[in-house]
Amino acid sequence: MAAAGLACGLIVFFSIALGKDNRLAIFWLDYGSNSDFPYPFTIQNIMHLLFFVGLGELLVRWNRAEREHACLRWSLLPEDEQSVLQAGDLPPIRKMLKERFANKEGFLPLLVNRSILQFQASRSVDQTVSVLNSSLDLLSHQVDMRYSTTRYIVWVIPTVGFIGTVVGIAGALGYVDPTAMDLGRVTSNLGIAFNTTIIALLQSAILVFIQHVVQVHEETALNRAAEYTLSNLINRLYVEN
Repeated sequence: MAAAGLACGLIVFFSIALGKDNRLAIFWLDYGSNSDFPYPFTIQNIMHLLFFVGLGELLVRWNRAEREHACLRWSLLPEDEQSVLQAGDLPPIRKMLKERFANKEGFLPLLVNRSILQFQASRSVDQTVSVLNSSLDLLSHQVDMRYSTTRYIVWVIPTVGFIGTVVGIAGALGYVDPTAMDLGRVTSNLGIAFNTTIIALLQSAILVFIQHVVQVHEETALNRAAEYTLSNLINRLYVEN
C-alpha cells in the first residue's frame, strides 16, 4: 500500500512538474493533448503503479532477509571448539529461543527448535539430521513461494505494455484516412505504442535484476542458518551410552 501510494504521489508530482504535452510527460506518463486515455488512467501510469508495488514487495523481502542475517550474529549456540551438548543442555536453549523469538518467525530459531525437539524425542543424531534436511526443503520451498507475487508483476508489466502497443497501433490505424489524414493523431498513437513497450521492458528488466539480488540474499540467510545449526548444534550433540 505504501509503494502504491508513493507511485501515485510521484505521478502527481511529475505531472505538475513537467506539465501537459511535455516530451518527457508524454513518454513517461502519456500526459498529452492527443492521448486517447483519460488522464491519469493511462497505460504508462498503470505500469508505474505495478512497478512500485513490485519494488515494495522486494523491499519487504530484503528487510526479512536482513533480520535473518541478524539472527546469526546473536550467538544463540556455543561457537567455541570445545563445547559439547548433552540432552540436559537443550531445554535452556529452547527456553531462550521462545523468550527471544516469541510469535516471530526465523530460519535459525525454527531449525534449532525442531532439531532439539527431534533429538529429545529420539536421542538419535541421524534422525535429527533428517529432520533438519526436511525442514530445509520446506523452508526453501516457502522462500521461493514468497516471490510468486513479484514474478507475476514481472510478467504482467510487459503484458500491459504490449496491450498499450496494440491499442496504440489500432488507434493510429483508425486515423489513417487518405483523403483527410490527421497526422498528429497517427503519430501520437504510434508514440504510445512504442513508449509503452520501451517502459515495460525497462521496468521488467529492473525488477528481474532486483528480485535476483534479493532472493539470493534471502536464500543465503537460509543456507547460513542451516550451516550454523549443523556446526554448532548437530555436530556438538553427545549421546550417553
